[in-house]
Amino acid sequence: MNIAVIGAGYVGLISSVCYAEIGHQVVGLDLDPDKIQKLNRFVSPIYEPGLEELLEKHITGGRLKFTDSYEEAIPMADVIVIAVGTPSQANGMADISFVEGAALSSIPYLKKQAVLVIKSTVPVGTGDHVEALIRDRISPDYGIEVVSNPEFLREGTAIYDTFHGDRIVIGANRDSAGETVRRLHEPLGIPIVMTDRRSSEMIKYASNAFLATKISFINEIANLCEMLDANVENVSEGMGLDKRIGNQFLKAGIGYGGSCFPKDTNALIQIAGNMQYDFELLRSVVKVNEKQQTGILRKAKAYYGSLQGLKFAVLGLAFKPNTDDMREAPSIRVIEQLVNEEAEVVAYDPVAMDKAPQWLHPATQYAGSWEEAIQDADGVFLLTDWEEFKQIDLRKLRSLMKRPAMFDGRNCFKLSAAESAGLDYVSVGRPAVRKTVQPVG
Repeated sequence: MNIAVIGAGYVGLISSVCYAEIGHQVVGLDLDPDKIQKLNRFVSPIYEPGLEELLEKHITGGRLKFTDSYEEAIPMADVIVIAVGTPSQANGMADISFVEGAALSSIPYLKKQAVLVIKSTVPVGTGDHVEALIRDRISPDYGIEVVSNPEFLREGTAIYDTFHGDRIVIGANRDSAGETVRRLHEPLGIPIVMTDRRSSEMIKYASNAFLATKISFINEIANLCEMLDANVENVSEGMGLDKRIGNQFLKAGIGYGGSCFPKDTNALIQIAGNMQYDFELLRSVVKVNEKQQTGILRKAKAYYGSLQGLKFAVLGLAFKPNTDDMREAPSIRVIEQLVNEEAEVVAYDPVAMDKAPQWLHPATQYAGSWEEAIQDADGVFLLTDWEEFKQIDLRKLRSLMKRPAMFDGRNCFKLSAAESAGLDYVSVGRPAVRKTVQPVG
């Protein structure tokens, strides 16, 4: 098929290269000419493993190109995929103005039987709204259909997820349009759920809200484990072996971040509120997550007494490994509070260093390696479970620090390893290792 993908952000870019990979002819459209020039030179604006290789492969092979012109991208497209941003508004609802703009800008160039696919995460009923916008502006002989096709990609593994996903959801109110989108994805060989448009839009929100709930639940269990001298990792293992529960998203830590879970949970709360329904459970999930992100600081203050004048290394700035995405990253809040406590902060991340300064407190200092960051530090906060950090030699880490204390928000190390290295080690939901407790001042 001939595909146009509107939006060359995270979802649009991944979709473009993956549609090309399974044999479709793809034109990616974005209104940022700078971004388009870079993409056509195989330079990605985001970090995602394998992305630039696929860009080069399919642009060179003639199956993929990028443009900033609707007139160039839309006329030949059998399917137009809208993958633009839907940022949160002040009330928590998703802003669909970019979706509306993409649909309206496409109208002058649409083929008569084109299918418009909304891949952006949008409130329930957006497909109906967009279809009405288009039908009010085109001739009755145009058979334009709008289909919902939400994405379920994880940053850092998005290309893998595209080809090995659990399901593809297609929401269409007419069988012919749904069938077109089914054929578009058929080469992936992934189970396809065919449903109506509104149910498809709800599946996306419900899925992310449930996963966020699972994370907040295990973090509450972790907090209780600390009080009862239990180990949350053992608890998670015992729970996860129950097939009704499963072991995914049962890893205790400092809470969720990124562009999806915070935005989508707040949006679903607002969607419910618009229907005069109080989604009390989900409001609690959000509250627990906000509290969890700063719990590691409470532990540090209990350990030191005061953070004033101390030097801390912060390892891991992106909200998760294998991405440079800083949106809603726990590092933002942790570093801000450390600075507010008059501590010195030196930060390091393997990938997110270029993007970090626009998100972090201006007093933040940056290092070129984890070794440089922890040199003569009074403590280290580990906030992102990059593989590079998991491989750290704790004995070496201890030797470089002024005071050998680690506050691990991702439970990257075994308690026995910290104890063997002579490291004071405080993690999430597990007993603390105290080897060298030193009073401050």
